[in-house]
Amino acid sequence: MYFKVAKKNFYNALSVAARAISTFSPLPAFSGIKIDAKEDCLVLTGSDSDVSIQTKLVKSEDCNLEIRDMGSIVIEAKYILEIVRKINADEIEFEVIDGCSTKISGNTAEFRINGMRANEYPAIDFSKPKECFTMEEDILRRIILQTSFATSDKETRPVLTGVNFACDGTTLNCVATDSYRLAKKTIEIKESLNFNITVPAKSLQEVVKTLEDEGEVEIAVNDKKAQFIINDTIVQTRLIDGVYPETNRLIPLTFDYELTIDAKDLLDAIDRASFIKNDGVSVIKFSLSEDECVLSSKSVEVGSSTEVLNSASFVGNRLEISCNGRYVFDAIKALSGSLVKFSLCGEMKPFIIQSVDDASVLQLVLPVRTYA
Repeated sequence: MYFKVAKKNFYNALSVAARAISTFSPLPAFSGIKIDAKEDCLVLTGSDSDVSIQTKLVKSEDCNLEIRDMGSIVIEAKYILEIVRKINADEIEFEVIDGCSTKISGNTAEFRINGMRANEYPAIDFSKPKECFTMEEDILRRIILQTSFATSDKETRPVLTGVNFACDGTTLNCVATDSYRLAKKTIEIKESLNFNITVPAKSLQEVVKTLEDEGEVEIAVNDKKAQFIINDTIVQTRLIDGVYPETNRLIPLTFDYELTIDAKDLLDAIDRASFIKNDGVSVIKFSLSEDECVLSSKSVEVGSSTEVLNSASFVGNRLEISCNGRYVFDAIKALSGSLVKFSLCGEMKPFIIQSVDDASVLQLVLPVRTYA
């Protein structure tokens, strides 16, 4: 096996494949990157058995790829990344000399490293599932960033550690909840499909890192896996087993109160109040009337804070409602636009936060009971 390739392109491709590799790999082979030198391209694969990333380097003027001998080898990811990064050359030569002994060189530097035979690397099925649709990369990025933060980090209910993608016709609903808050993004797609899958939030973070500034991503799904195909890279993830809870019944449809406020002003006010915590949780209280809107927090051990929200506008009878400050902060951060709207039903009922400019995304937060 022998090839020459531009260092920059090779290093970038190695870095993409390495993102799927976990430091706690279940199998020794999964700590490495599988390198396949084919007739007209290099195929690099990294995996931790849950997420697998395969990226291709095809022959082009930019890549300077020259494959003299085809073959496959698995090289420890941390070693090959470090070697290629440190070689001071525009071009890298890669040669498997004897079984697994691999020579990596550039300019006057030469490294020899022991690899693993490719047949020791578990077979990964990258065949494309039948249900396929496309969307702009920026839309997928926004879906993930506006929902995945609301997933649970507790494994007691594994299905809540992922984002649910449910498609009925051309409407795609993307929902995340940890049972204390909920984020939902709804978009229309070109294709008419029917599926309901839950993708681990951890996998979606790898998808975000792989997305580029512009272009389209192809998404292919079945009941076992999802693929996100971005140019010459496939990010493939297993799905979370289990039925995702029916969340529509949690979302109120009618409201008795409405608060509109500048998003940045409220974020700053919550940030100022957040150091006051009870048992490690920052609980904030909204005291709302048509005359004045006040944000306060209180702790027996620390003290209290009170701030009048000058940019707030409230419609409805007087209302006091308390909630986890971080949940509200995260929800507003995920929204676009300068103005946010709170739609409320009562003191101990879930409330909705939305951007005034974008009705496609909805954030729901459950209130908490306070005894002060």
